[in-house]
Amino acid sequence: MATFELYRRSTIGMCLTETLDEMVQNGTLSPELAIQVLVQFDKGHLHTYRFCDNVWTFMLQDAVIKTDDCQENVGRVKIVACDSKLLTQ
Repeated sequence: MATFELYRRSTIGMCLTETLDEMVQNGTLSPELAIQVLVQFDKGHLHTYRFCDNVWTFMLQDAVIKTDDCQENVGRVKIVACDSKLLTQ
């Protein structure tokens, strides 16, 4: 089994895939961009992740942040995310 298959079959990989599928279906994200996100996920080096009370916390090391016009290497990044459905309740 390839390494990317292990990542994609993990809880975080399945949640990412489900979220990307939902975003493509409602027109928030193009299918091409969703595939690019998965490719980057396959390459990523996730240091730590947690899921508690419907909130994801990700700690990345040696990450590259890219926008349309620039790219920056950062030592550490902390991402906190929650299900948007919980915000409407």
